[in-house]
Amino acid sequence: MKKYLIIILAIVVVAVGITTYILLNKQEPAKELKTISVNEVTRSVFYAPQYVAISKGYFEEEGLNIELTTGQGADKVMTAVLAGQSDIGFAGPEASIYVYNEGKEDHTQVFAQMTQKDGSFLVSKEKTDNFSWQDLKGKTVIPGRKGGVPYMTFEYVLKQNGINPQKDLVLDDSIKFDLMAGAFAGGNAEYVTLFEPTASMTEKAGKGYVVASVGEASGEIPYTAYFAKKSYIEKNEVIIQGFTNAIYKGEKYVKEHTAKDIAEAIKDFFPDTDLAMLETSLQSYMDIDAWKSDPILKEESFNLLQTVMKEAGELEKEADYNKVVNNTYAQKAIENVK
Repeated sequence: MKKYLIIILAIVVVAVGITTYILLNKQEPAKELKTISVNEVTRSVFYAPQYVAISKGYFEEEGLNIELTTGQGADKVMTAVLAGQSDIGFAGPEASIYVYNEGKEDHTQVFAQMTQKDGSFLVSKEKTDNFSWQDLKGKTVIPGRKGGVPYMTFEYVLKQNGINPQKDLVLDDSIKFDLMAGAFAGGNAEYVTLFEPTASMTEKAGKGYVVASVGEASGEIPYTAYFAKKSYIEKNEVIIQGFTNAIYKGEKYVKEHTAKDIAEAIKDFFPDTDLAMLETSLQSYMDIDAWKSDPILKEESFNLLQTVMKEAGELEKEADYNKVVNNTYAQKAIENVK
């Protein structure tokens, strides 16, 4: 009898062991991710928090898979969103102001802000040790598309420095955004405004010299933000909240890490740029405090943007802040993400 008890006890011990092992090593079924199409205005290290959020898996933590495309211009991004080709757009808030003022019932709403400074740098054909904005008088500058935030912010800086954009220089707005660097290198314009890493790459290639930061000269302005059609936001609140949470995590990361850390995190998004140049480009943005600490777009910033638009002659009537901006998800992200 004692022999049988020992055998039974041994069987029980083995069974418990096997069961425990299975339970401890049981893998949870893979969580199915919801694919979201996002259309960014351009590819630039200026948008580092977004690429960090993707590479670090912050979107996956929120149950989202990001399908990222590059529209090359805020107008093209907005067209894709309104047509339902993209779920979320990433461009200047001015695009949503234009659409709202057109009277569209299903207009877009901005729900998360990323950048708070102009991200472009002024590049000169000639090396200049002591650049002054007055140096632009009588010169030709390629500043981007008329009506876009880069163009309007540049005009704003010119006016702040006593330069008349219509009389004192030539602003060539005929060049498409993605062709500006090439047009500058092979054309007659003395200056161009470029984002990083294109500005530093142009300098490294000996095609120009970075002489000033437009963002540093202009001060804070809601430069780039995420938006979606009002109907999409209302039907997909969980997605919008998760998306905003992930962006906020990305914003926190870039505020808490070095340019080298960020460069390592986003390098796959810039395969043609070496790590050293990525780090230099990122440091340029860190030096001007380009990124928001949180995704909330404040009313005073929104009003400043509209002032810049009016001074540029691109805005006849002001849009309603509470209709164009929806901070509900940004505020909850701050509560959710610790």
